[in-house]
Amino acid sequence: MPLAQTWSVALVGLEGHLVEVEADIAQGLPKTTLIGLPDASLSEARDRVRAAVVNSGERFPDRKVTIGLSPATLPKTGSHYDVAIACALLAAAGVIEVGSMRQTAIIGELGLDGRIREVRGALAMTLAAARSSFERIIVPELNAGEARLVPGIAVYGMRSLRQVIAMLRGAEIPDEAPPRAEPRLLSESLTRVPEVDLDDVIGQREGRRAIEAAAAGGHHLYLHGPPGSGKTMLAERLAGLMPDLSTDDSLEVSAVHSLAGLLTSDAELVVRPPFIAPHHTASLSSLVGGGSGMPRPGAISCAHRGILFIDEAPEMHPLTLDTLRQPLESGYIEVHRSAAVAKFPARFMLVLAANPCPCGLAGTTNGICTCTPQILARYQQRISGPIKDRIDIQRQILPAARGVDDRERSESTATVAQRVSCARDRQAFRYRHLGWTLNSEVPGSVLRREFALDAASQEVLEDLYSAGRITARGFDRVVRLAWTLADLQSLDRPTVELTHQAFQLRTGEPLTDFADSRPLKGTPA
Repeated sequence: MPLAQTWSVALVGLEGHLVEVEADIAQGLPKTTLIGLPDASLSEARDRVRAAVVNSGERFPDRKVTIGLSPATLPKTGSHYDVAIACALLAAAGVIEVGSMRQTAIIGELGLDGRIREVRGALAMTLAAARSSFERIIVPELNAGEARLVPGIAVYGMRSLRQVIAMLRGAEIPDEAPPRAEPRLLSESLTRVPEVDLDDVIGQREGRRAIEAAAAGGHHLYLHGPPGSGKTMLAERLAGLMPDLSTDDSLEVSAVHSLAGLLTSDAELVVRPPFIAPHHTASLSSLVGGGSGMPRPGAISCAHRGILFIDEAPEMHPLTLDTLRQPLESGYIEVHRSAAVAKFPARFMLVLAANPCPCGLAGTTNGICTCTPQILARYQQRISGPIKDRIDIQRQILPAARGVDDRERSESTATVAQRVSCARDRQAFRYRHLGWTLNSEVPGSVLRREFALDAASQEVLEDLYSAGRITARGFDRVVRLAWTLADLQSLDRPTVELTHQAFQLRTGEPLTDFADSRPLKGTPA
């Protein structure tokens, strides 16, 4: 049979597209042509497939061979088409029956000796094949664990091309040496969730209150204060307060991590909210995603449904930090490149930590700041106003007073996490018919229409808005935060005291009782 076909999957972002791999063997001088917009790594498949076929004990056709990848207008990138190309070629040569490959998707990179190497994005590719009603998929053995997370499709993990040929022939599958995992291009420590407990923190009542509220409602957080005051310590304990991911969120986050090369063979499913902490020198493309050719997910997508922690935030390039504006509002990022436009999920909690000035002593009681007013202003402006306006909670973290009694130790992570879980359950129940699960996700128009505050709370916020102390966006964010504080206290709706406390948390003012605050009417802007 001179013509045969197999199926593989192309990824544009996390969206999978089925690719038909056709092989045609015709009379003519020996030559292998690959068509269908392949990139450089895919064009080299001709040589990899030839060597793998020969070293697997099969004969490579000494005629004119044409390999077509359809749809031809879709750019193809990566080496995961190798096994599908080899199978189509062998089927055209009569080595494999075409019928044995019906309803079968094939992915995997070939080594010159016929070994099948692991690839990135196997989970997302398997999801695409399952949605296209394929009955089975052949993947590298090292990717089989993550591929089996997808229901409704049979997954076959293979070590070599010889095993694939035997399986498609219906013969006994030969034994092969176990595959060797490839080195990770991205450090696995990037997604390491710190194993620390909140009861390590002494004092810091307002800081603990801030991270509890942030975890309960999914609110963005900005911690600022002198070096050594505990900003990073609090931020690292925030991840432990959040509950496990739902099944759907786990699959979505795992698919992103698979494409980014962060999944390991012993932990295919991401069940905990990821904690991503890029260095402040990170480039723009490493943060939002990109790269040459087909775009890859960046740190904000790897932090999807988890935490993106940027320590020393003013030291990050302002333009890089400002690229977070759009995903903070929309929950996704579109990366435009010449080859394709990729859309990645990016609904994360942003946590920023910063010193108040270059010397770190501005606004503290135990030190004298040596920075001039101009230096201080420039440093604080490195985090732009639009970014700060999108942050729900701002807290100044000062060093704990000396001689703090052990009774001032905070509650444990388990105790606070239980409160956070109950608050999230209340939110999920309240929005069960609207499609949202957290207060931070609900649009302001829906809050004002369906979940309006009481008259007294509404009057407090309107006075603050009239006085210029909050923006229109800040108005809605205070309302969301007030609902979160009410959920933490198991109240049916926010009180005027909680609404005022939400305003204080947002603006960074010290937490006081509403009765102790001055009247807001007539306050100058």
